[in-house]
Amino acid sequence: MPYMTFSIGIVGAGQFSGQFATLFQAHPGVSAVHVTDLLPERAEQLAAAQGLAGNFPSYQAMLESEDVDAVAIFTQRWTHGPLVLQGLNAGKHVYSAVPMAISTEEIAAIIDTVKATGLTYMMGETSEYNPATVHARNQIAEGAFGRLFYAEGDYVHDMDLGFYEAYQYSGGDNWKATASYPPLLYPTHAVGGVLGAWRTHAVSVSAIGVVDDRGDGVFDKEVSQFGNDFSNATALFEVAGGGSFRTNEFRRVGYPSHIRESRFRFFGTEASMEQLATVALWQDKQGVKDISELLEPKPTMAPDDPSLQHIAPELRAAFTSGSAPVHDRARLPREFDNLHNGHEGSHHFLVDDFVTAVNTRTLPSVNAWVAARYTLPGIIAHESARQGGVRLEIPDFGDAPQ
Repeated sequence: MPYMTFSIGIVGAGQFSGQFATLFQAHPGVSAVHVTDLLPERAEQLAAAQGLAGNFPSYQAMLESEDVDAVAIFTQRWTHGPLVLQGLNAGKHVYSAVPMAISTEEIAAIIDTVKATGLTYMMGETSEYNPATVHARNQIAEGAFGRLFYAEGDYVHDMDLGFYEAYQYSGGDNWKATASYPPLLYPTHAVGGVLGAWRTHAVSVSAIGVVDDRGDGVFDKEVSQFGNDFSNATALFEVAGGGSFRTNEFRRVGYPSHIRESRFRFFGTEASMEQLATVALWQDKQGVKDISELLEPKPTMAPDDPSLQHIAPELRAAFTSGSAPVHDRARLPREFDNLHNGHEGSHHFLVDDFVTAVNTRTLPSVNAWVAARYTLPGIIAHESARQGGVRLEIPDFGDAPQ
């Protein structure tokens, strides 16, 4: 069956976007890929290196062009909300890296604009296709857990393992002001992995933040543009229908995040599943089964590949992981078979989700309503932590209209 096609503009030519530019360009549902960046030379370099259709001098110029049907936003995490709204209001479909936004008001505005325009919006949450989430989702659908009543999701990524270099690359001379980004405002790799399997939503939260004591100007309230001094935070959420889940967002932690930075656990009345850095177990009342191999992605690119030379060595695993046995690749275009993948096999599926949604005018997996449920709990949790752990209600925008 022939694909419908559309053109897309990459916004932000940083460390991450080049990997996705390759996949968008290879997808038979995309006709052309353009790029823009606040630093024009980066856009020019990416366009030349990958043979893209061209580059624009500014985001506004890209939005004004009739040659671009959709935009994919890969800019710094606190900028996504306004850029998404600009894109939608310019009549473009929007793929956004995580998080969706950093305030309740921005999230509400995105949902309202998606409803008003009828355009496709998708948040590229990698944990939607994390092998542990995929397996738990399948097992929940089959009733294998019994009644699920508790889950855990961790995003444990130490600042020393590549994040200093990443913030310096994206933040320029003022990088310490932005490296203090509050952990709970980047919640989707933990929250999304839990809710991507357990189809419920959080209704309240109590959270605790740990004040940083490194003393290097990062996570310093006087330096931080977010007024943030929490480097680690833990949140306990109540969910609709009964039950709870806990997430950890750790940036100072003795843990090998280059092996596995997101990890999950699910507990039901009949079975449970637990994942650590290198081990995953399925457990029921009779015994324990090692499912590590089922959830282990096979690399598609060597960590020393020349295309990754500008990325800190500690971050390269996120760009090279292929698919795990639990992934069903049957629906993916064959053009992806030998291309790099990333974040435990999620990149291929995320790109295909968005392209398919735009071309068929159907809702993508992580549409605006799902994205809100993955993002907003962290925003409210951060406020709870700022207030010393007080329990706060979490607004909900409901399910996507069918």
